[in-house]
Amino acid sequence: MAAFGLYTHIRANRVRSALLIAGLFLLVYVLVFAGALAGEALAANAPFDVLVRRALDGFVTTIPVATLAALAWIGIAYFFHQKILGAITGSHDITRADAPELYALLENLCISRGLRTPRLAVMETDALNAYASGLNEDQYAVTVTRGLLATLNRAEIEAVLAHELTHIRNRDVQLMVTAMIIAGVVSFFGEMLFRWLRFAPMRSSSRDNDRKGGGAALAIVVALVLAVLAWVLSIAIRFSLSRSREYLADAGAVELTKNPDAMISALLKISGHSDVPAAPSAVMEMCIDNPRTGFSSLFATHPPIGDRIDALVRYAGGHLPSEPLPVPGTEPATTDAAPEPGTDAGGPWSRRWRDRWNARRPTDNQPPPRKRGPWG
Repeated sequence: MAAFGLYTHIRANRVRSALLIAGLFLLVYVLVFAGALAGEALAANAPFDVLVRRALDGFVTTIPVATLAALAWIGIAYFFHQKILGAITGSHDITRADAPELYALLENLCISRGLRTPRLAVMETDALNAYASGLNEDQYAVTVTRGLLATLNRAEIEAVLAHELTHIRNRDVQLMVTAMIIAGVVSFFGEMLFRWLRFAPMRSSSRDNDRKGGGAALAIVVALVLAVLAWVLSIAIRFSLSRSREYLADAGAVELTKNPDAMISALLKISGHSDVPAAPSAVMEMCIDNPRTGFSSLFATHPPIGDRIDALVRYAGGHLPSEPLPVPGTEPATTDAAPEPGTDAGGPWSRRWRDRWNARRPTDNQPPPRKRGPWG
């Protein structure tokens, strides 16, 4: 992938992401209007067009309050999101004295591109994953899991660090954190609206003289539809911010390390071992791999690792490993014969291939499964 094309793609992604985040912020106003419409419907059962006009008048007067509330939320998240992430994931900062080799790898990568070295943090879990966070140079941090440090070799860890640094270079981290903050605002306003509609008293007997239009029920239905639509769009927009960025971060890691094979082998080892149970979905969306999927692949925040490896082979000059890569503590991988006693034939293949191997091992008259990998 040519450098010019890569950087042009990065700039285009920044513009598209900024527009998406602006649209995400507008969803707050959609929820405010939905609340105003529901409030008018609960107050009087006038014709639907009358209720809409009244709701628009109330919406205009409420915009400043809603804007200040949203900005206050964003301000709190701006200054404290790193502490919140640390509390949620159980990660803690490490210094050069704690991990000199890891710190040297990150520092050398930053020096090669004139970047300020971000903070390093470790998440105490056996999962293999990493993520970058922060909104400015004083806040940037790269967090890796303990399982990643114990499993990957030096070149593979360097590739993962370069991947996360590329997210920082491309301003992906700022955009993802901002999107999560604004999505949190949308969820907060939506939750308030639903709770208010649930517990708000319906005006019935005292408003019989206003029941000529019969538009209250329709107005409440429209308000609920707008609230659900805003919530669904906020999730969809958040997901769309992540998918293409992983390809760019993989390419940026190869540009920094000049070692596409290390990026490929790191992804292979991470595949099938990346889920962090304690991390919420918002944090997993920032990780190098997110195995959690939604209703369909449309709602998957990351491209499949097989597609990312294929892109590295096709455009970055990488090579697939000729044999399974050993991963300490894993079960035997899919091979042509059963492993010899005392040998470790574990590999980074996905769980379904290991399960297929284990299911077929007791049957002696069946041929062993073919060699296959997670790239399909």
